[in-house]
Amino acid sequence: MRVQLSFRVGCDADRAWAIVTSPDAAASAYAPLLVMTPETELPQRWSDGDDAVVRLRGAGVLPLGRQRILVRTRRLDGTRILEDAGGPISGPLAIVTSWRHRMAVTPLASGGTRYRDRLDVSAGIATPLVWFGLWLVWQARGLRIRRMMARG
Repeated sequence: MRVQLSFRVGCDADRAWAIVTSPDAAASAYAPLLVMTPETELPQRWSDGDDAVVRLRGAGVLPLGRQRILVRTRRLDGTRILEDAGGPISGPLAIVTSWRHRMAVTPLASGGTRYRDRLDVSAGIATPLVWFGLWLVWQARGLRIRRMMARG
């Protein structure tokens, strides 16, 4: 199942990309619903080939397990794309059998930037329940990302 966000922000594409590639911004975008604690050293900026593991806690207290972040980046006709090809590796979210998360930043000719965020996830028969939980988190995350980009 798919969770998807798409919105226009007033900042330039470089500012939006800086947020997309920032591990600190990612942690801020999920908080306080999910608190990410790195188990491996995180880079200052995500780049192609980065591989890290974080521990997730719901509301900072409920253990949700560990998540692998495996970064792939590319550029396609002016659009910059970051894909997290990792996924849950332990805890309750490890029921997820398929995980593909992509974020894209496209400069707009009229000014500003189009931000797109797409998560495709599968968890067998639990997929609808997992999807709904992720959909809720993605809505809050989207609001926080939009605010971060608007500050630019």
